[in-house]
Amino acid sequence: MTGYMPWWQRFELGRFVHAALVDKVARDHVESERAFRRRRVVVALTLVIGAALLGFSLSLAPGDDLFYVLTLALALTWALGAYVSGPVHLGWAHTRSAGLQARPLVQPVALGLLAVGIFSLGALVVAQIPVLRGQTLQVLDHAAFASLPIVALLTLVNGLAEEVFFRGALFASLRRRQVLWSTVLYGAATLPTANPMLVFAAVVLGLLVGLQRRVTGGVLGPMLVHVTWSLSMLFLLPVLVT
Repeated sequence: MTGYMPWWQRFELGRFVHAALVDKVARDHVESERAFRRRRVVVALTLVIGAALLGFSLSLAPGDDLFYVLTLALALTWALGAYVSGPVHLGWAHTRSAGLQARPLVQPVALGLLAVGIFSLGALVVAQIPVLRGQTLQVLDHAAFASLPIVALLTLVNGLAEEVFFRGALFASLRRRQVLWSTVLYGAATLPTANPMLVFAAVVLGLLVGLQRRVTGGVLGPMLVHVTWSLSMLFLLPVLVT
């Protein structure tokens, strides 16, 4: 039917979600077959090294200074892997002006804040379940033994680096079901931590930023979603689950 609008788009929130997670922006990224194969090899090697570093860093006792060295090394691994793999694009977002596009700035920050609200409600539920509460606090243990500015800086750097790699290089190395497989691999990279709550958070966040990557065609939107969410949860989680 001409002019038909789904019911959820008749509301401001529905229109926002559709623009941020569903309606793709046109793009013309083209890569040769040789460059594509090279990207896949670099991505696979980086993924293995990064997953091992993440698992080892979180296995250290809280307060171990090596944790912060390894965390920075992990960020450098993701960023270097993305750089060596090939071009990574920033992407574009829809605007309210028909036919015009802009770099994704306000939209991903708003999407990140929406995710913070949803995760915060989930954290209140988790706080009532001892097993899940313990696993969540385990992730926060390292933050308790360092100055908050240092932890916030490491959270920021790692969030940006993860998106450049997972929603940049890795996403571009997939030809089909990019959102699904980038989310699966992002979650799989956290399996060496042996922390189900961390894996769950990675899968949910990975799906959200994967859809934003699919819409915008680049990494800027996912980067802003990720750091908005991660920095907010760094400050909110200890309050919500303790």
